[in-house]
Amino acid sequence: MPGLERPLIAINGLLVAGDSPKLQLATRYANAVLKAGGVPVALTPLGGPGDVERMLERVDGLLLSGGDDFDVQRLGHGATHPSAVLVPGEKQDWDFVLARLALARGTPVLGICYGMQLLGLAEGGRMHQHLPDDRPGCQEHRDNALHSVRFEPGSKLARLYGQDEVTVVSRHHQALASVGPGWSVTARDGEGLIEGIERAQHPFALGVQWHPELAPEGSAHDRLLRGLIGAAAIASTQRALGAR
Repeated sequence: MPGLERPLIAINGLLVAGDSPKLQLATRYANAVLKAGGVPVALTPLGGPGDVERMLERVDGLLLSGGDDFDVQRLGHGATHPSAVLVPGEKQDWDFVLARLALARGTPVLGICYGMQLLGLAEGGRMHQHLPDDRPGCQEHRDNALHSVRFEPGSKLARLYGQDEVTVVSRHHQALASVGPGWSVTARDGEGLIEGIERAQHPFALGVQWHPELAPEGSAHDRLLRGLIGAAAIASTQRALGAR
């Protein structure tokens, strides 16, 4: 029966520039989707909005993976920090098309690290370009740093995890400084840095700054991926019923 099929989850990867550009996707993202009950498929950052729209019509959910740094100058947010390791410009532009169309369509979407920042920036957010420069004296967030994160009571993240606080794995030096209208900050570290965001007027649109796919198997972080798969399964069933 259509509603019992495993949902198809698209994952955006990295674009390795050069004479022969290549798609690169860490298998840990696909493995996390598989273990949560989904079927992963990698996206190549090619084509225009129409091509992206047609792709989104065929998948049940979207995982926006981690990646390199945003060229904020390209976004009109001022000069880019010299320490930034930039995503290729064409990949950054394509990712914004992907994120905005997924949000507009109501496609269940989970953003991880770069993916969370992408969701926030796509709808009016602003960036801290480099930690700790933008937050002097803040705790370390790079190189698989471990630290705690607290959830806003009653948030979707709090309900998914079933607890108020969790230890996370971090791999970033950029971070969201603010979010735009429609988004709520629902997780922060002990120093107030934005760690999780969600969009109320959407079936499932969440972003986390940490890497749940790097957590030990069987941890509370598994519930986050299962949340995405559950929302995608509902979307798959609704689409199948609508096609009858």
